[in-house]
Amino acid sequence: MELVQLVDAYGNPTTTAPKVDIHTSHTPLHLAFSCWLLDSSGQLLLTRRALSKLTWPGVWTNSFCGHPAPGERCEEAVTRRAGTELGLASEDLVSLELVLPEFRYRAVDSSGVVENEICPVFVARLADGVVLNPNPAEVDSFAWVAPQAVVRAAEETPFLLSPWLVEELADPRLRAALG
Repeated sequence: MELVQLVDAYGNPTTTAPKVDIHTSHTPLHLAFSCWLLDSSGQLLLTRRALSKLTWPGVWTNSFCGHPAPGERCEEAVTRRAGTELGLASEDLVSLELVLPEFRYRAVDSSGVVENEICPVFVARLADGVVLNPNPAEVDSFAWVAPQAVVRAAEETPFLLSPWLVEELADPRLRAALG
């Protein structure tokens, strides 16, 4: 059973709860993270969420996201989820930069399930020659694209992308980190 860390409005841990129990129409504020992965040529990995996902199934989004386990640092959770979602080993990520430490969002899926997260945003770089092996329970498909194409898509067709991707890309610090 995956536990998530519930937090107060300032991001201070309050308690833990099973992930499956909290994602409802009244989701409490909890800790998450979002990661954008660049390859050595500067291309950005976009992923399409698996069709079996509870929220935003089949929606294109940033490279991967997740929830730190209770007591787990966000950086450790990024590495763990890179393995779970994309089949990457810790040495496959050659750098990891925290770009938006205070990012927070709330969004409602068409099913009525709410995401309500304090969600630090990271940018990671992939080592040369690494091949992705996405977990089909997490990732339906993926594409390497130019970061500026994603910025344009978020501005012109935000309804085709995850709401957190659109909100994160609105911050110039993330756009600058992506090149």
